[in-house]
Amino acid sequence: MKSILAYFDKPLLKVSLVFGLVTGILVFIFFLGLYMIGIVPLGNNKVMDFGIHIIMIAGACWYFRKKVGNGFLHLWEALTIGYVVNTIGALISGWLIYFFVTYVDPAVFTDYIAEMKSLMMEGKAELVKNIGEAEFMKMYNGVGSMQTSEIIMDEVSKKTVMGIIPILIISLIFRKQDYGVFHNNKS
Repeated sequence: MKSILAYFDKPLLKVSLVFGLVTGILVFIFFLGLYMIGIVPLGNNKVMDFGIHIIMIAGACWYFRKKVGNGFLHLWEALTIGYVVNTIGALISGWLIYFFVTYVDPAVFTDYIAEMKSLMMEGKAELVKNIGEAEFMKMYNGVGSMQTSEIIMDEVSKKTVMGIIPILIISLIFRKQDYGVFHNNKS
């Protein structure tokens, strides 16, 4: 057990996990804010919550560079921080949203399904032209048979794909290495 605890005692992992936890909670608060003002908090309206992920990833890289790395941050450290914060934040928010739509207000999920179906019907002509009638009906029926448990993996997969470029850019911006080891100090 001590070896497991020692593994999680690394600053790189601790900082990333804490920032990821805070990210997940902030995204859930954003979800609740949309819910409180009467907007369907799933779907297209929820995409804006990725800004929270970006801000928290940048904050985690900055914090690690300033407090742990003594002004230095390797690219691999920044990439690790970015992906861990993003993934943990998506997992936490996914689970919190899942519990909310399962136990607090299931109507949020049914409203989301209804909105998705109406959007598909609005763009049916274009979709049928691109993928065919049979594939459209398969996709339409698939949306109708979605389960609330799919919210978690949907959240993680979307955030992972959306995070690739921003995490790389943030990592490149915040990296700072000590190149002194490459200098030849011979007199």
